[in-house]
Amino acid sequence: MKRILITGAAGFLGSHLCDFFIKKDYHIIGMDNFITGSIKNIQHLFPIKNFEFYNHDVSKFVFVPGKLDYILHFASPASPIDYLKMPIQTLKVGSLGTHNLLGLARVKKSRLLIASTSEIYGDPKVNPQAEEYWGNVNPVGPRGVYDEAKRFQEAITMAYHNYHKLETRIVRIFNTYGPRMRLHDGRAIPTFIYQAMNNKDITIFGDGNQTRSFCYVDDLIKGIYKLLLSDYHLPVNLGNPEEITINQIAKEIIDTVPDTKSKIVYKKLPVDDPQVRRPDITKAKKILGWAPKTDRKEGLKKTYDYYKNI
Repeated sequence: MKRILITGAAGFLGSHLCDFFIKKDYHIIGMDNFITGSIKNIQHLFPIKNFEFYNHDVSKFVFVPGKLDYILHFASPASPIDYLKMPIQTLKVGSLGTHNLLGLARVKKSRLLIASTSEIYGDPKVNPQAEEYWGNVNPVGPRGVYDEAKRFQEAITMAYHNYHKLETRIVRIFNTYGPRMRLHDGRAIPTFIYQAMNNKDITIFGDGNQTRSFCYVDDLIKGIYKLLLSDYHLPVNLGNPEEITINQIAKEIIDTVPDTKSKIVYKKLPVDDPQVRRPDITKAKKILGWAPKTDRKEGLKKTYDYYKNI
């Protein structure tokens, strides 16, 4: 049986990865320190014999007994509210945490996949963003703590691949949504759904004409799995190339939540907030045979159904 360590296991993506690999008959070692993750996301897994869990901060020394075939490093605050509140922890998990897991992978002869992000492109001057684009990032701006943590994470991972011949994979994740996103984490879809469910004003920062590309979580998880098992070690974008404005997603959420009385209001745009975001997924299609399948209307309905039942 294959054994896999998943860091950030109690988070949004980490918990979905745990579910996915349990269904694939892997033995899962989950790790999380709960600074943003929730035990509710994984408590259904505790009775399963092929799941074990460590409450641990990967920025400190990491060791797990036994063989490890794969490591998925998904530990990190991932929303602006979180990483602006916890800037040092965010930088440490991307740097020290990644270094610790690369060392573990080297000892265990494991393949390591790191979760990078579309935020490494910053406020891009190129649209859509292909993997060859180097980005437009302000390293000393408020968002720099997340952007630069992930850029360093990619750099040290490539260094271990090139110098130590370690098996590594790098996924650049674009905006993803679905069940288990925290309602108050500051990202557009959960925030708008919460506001619509409670008949509050839907708050859009800026004029709402900035764009994002939203990928449903189940599609993303399948792409990560394909990348993990591929032979490709350079970064790969995973996301939905259908680009829409924030105004449009707000209106779609108003349409999704029955009988909401919410109205859209506008507030000042945060510093360095990207004006456009759209993945070029040519590599994912060609190398992995992957593209998102879930229609946004269906994905929003599933996400809303989750929130109304928690």
